[in-house]
Amino acid sequence: MADETPEVGAPDAPEEAAAEAETPVAEAEAPEAAVEAEPKPAEPAPEPEPELDPEIEARFARFEAGLGDGVIDHAESHGTLVVRVRPDAWKRAAEVARADLDCDYLSFIAGMDWMPAPKTPGDEGTDTSAPVQPDTMTFGVTGSKGRFQVFAHAQSTTKHWGITLKTDVDEAAPAVDSWVSVYPGADWHERECWEMYGIDFTGHPKIRPLYLPAEFEGNPLRKDFALIAREVKPWPGLVDVEPMPGDDTPEDEGAA
Repeated sequence: MADETPEVGAPDAPEEAAAEAETPVAEAEAPEAAVEAEPKPAEPAPEPEPELDPEIEARFARFEAGLGDGVIDHAESHGTLVVRVRPDAWKRAAEVARADLDCDYLSFIAGMDWMPAPKTPGDEGTDTSAPVQPDTMTFGVTGSKGRFQVFAHAQSTTKHWGITLKTDVDEAAPAVDSWVSVYPGADWHERECWEMYGIDFTGHPKIRPLYLPAEFEGNPLRKDFALIAREVKPWPGLVDVEPMPGDDTPEDEGAA
């Protein structure tokens, strides 16, 4: 006669077996719980600002001592000290550069229009209907308050160092003080900047056109100045050109 003793540990009824099968296994839940408890990776720390060369830092200290709170920011670019100054300290910055840093030679004065060059209707994927917004502009070393700035670089012929100065220019009334009384060579640099960017230099002995005829309208180096010649004729390379002499290749084959 067969042994009818129930197996140890076996469920007594089909219902209990089904309930046991539906019960989640503790080991199956463990990996999911471990994933939830895993800490998020820490965000990488921002890279520290590069330190200035000690000689350039010492040079800036001399400049800042002379100009005081006229300094907004400073940095090093390609081995040269770059200082952004307040507009009302622009002329004083030239005096300090000459007297305290021995910068006796003016290399240049120029304007800068930070607005990106507008795209022409033929440029692929470009919406030319919306004006460029200020928050889409990118500015160079030490930044800018707005669209226009004036740059200048002065050099010392005895110390063999230089300083680049920059200042913000109000777009509604673009003007800064003239440097002619500090650096006489600023005369034609400021005339060029006035002519090409429309930035006035207060105190200039005689601001007048340098390159363009007196009746010329507009400022050609502003990014929003319309280059009519390029609207009529695209840039070279954007249109088909005539074949070179002796080139008998049919146009259809050349296109292929």
